[in-house]
Amino acid sequence: MSNDAPERPPTAEFAAALSVPRNAKIGLAAGVAVAVLAYAYRVLELAGPAADTRGSPLLFVVLAVTLAFGSAALVTVTLTLISAYRLAREQ
Repeated sequence: MSNDAPERPPTAEFAAALSVPRNAKIGLAAGVAVAVLAYAYRVLELAGPAADTRGSPLLFVVLAVTLAFGSAALVTVTLTLISAYRLAREQ
């Protein structure tokens, strides 16, 4: 076999070029903020009493965690796509 195959950049360098660690931190912060606001709005009844009072605060904690992860992933992917677009435009 030939050892003339071109070298490919390692995944870590690729992730660093796209600012994935920074985007993940921003995404996590945004996801947690959205979840905290949604939890406070629903459980602490910031907009007044809710018409439907079924469901325990524990259920809303689980839903808030799910919302946090989903929002964090969405923000992270969006920021990474923006970074990839900017990087592609430079080259």
